[in-house]
Amino acid sequence: MKQNKYDDPNFFSAYEKMPRSTKGLEGAGEWHILKELFPDLLNKHVLDLGCGFGWHCRYAREQNASSVIGVDISEKMLNKAREKTEDPFITYIKTPIEDADFSESQFDVVMSSLAFHYIKSFDTICKKVFHWLKPRGSFIFSVEHPIFTSRNEQDWQFDNQGSILHWPVDDYQFEGVRETTFLTENVIKYHRTFSTYVNNLIDAGFLLKAIKEPIPSEQMLKSIPEMKDELRRPMFLIISVEK
Repeated sequence: MKQNKYDDPNFFSAYEKMPRSTKGLEGAGEWHILKELFPDLLNKHVLDLGCGFGWHCRYAREQNASSVIGVDISEKMLNKAREKTEDPFITYIKTPIEDADFSESQFDVVMSSLAFHYIKSFDTICKKVFHWLKPRGSFIFSVEHPIFTSRNEQDWQFDNQGSILHWPVDDYQFEGVRETTFLTENVIKYHRTFSTYVNNLIDAGFLLKAIKEPIPSEQMLKSIPEMKDELRRPMFLIISVEK
């Protein structure tokens, strides 16, 4: 059974209030790094796995991509994406990422934002994406950093006064299910090591282009004081590879 928390009314209501939901890409702390890794999208065919509200799909069309397909498991997410999209060259498909099926060499660019840590088999995704991409095609994605996902309790350690002490890391080498909390709801994530992400990509045939562990932009650090704590441990991992 694939996990679909986003169609839960309470969970979706909380998600809608997050900065990345209300402000779009500029409200996402990793966007200023992720967008620099995209190739020229002019006349490209683009696939977004776990497209959510469709922010990246619309960005690709703003950069003159020829066509964009967004895939997501959540009907509520896709309804919101369709509400925000008036573009016949963007298509949204409701399906779990694991079940997506496309033709060989159909896309120039495949991207994904913060979706793969909800999926059990990353190596299967790598093989599928490799098959779907044209030669020299790009695969760019972000996930929660393995340092962030190592424990079930994905949170800071606090002192008796409620001040942050540090970010604990434990059970790092034990990959698999993490039962944790996100937006007050219980969710299932899949922890895998940094090396597993990289080696699954290499084993699928990809060439590494860039690996980033982004920090908030200077603007975010100035406008949101608590963002300074994001400098103390990596929250996101971004990888760019090429077929």
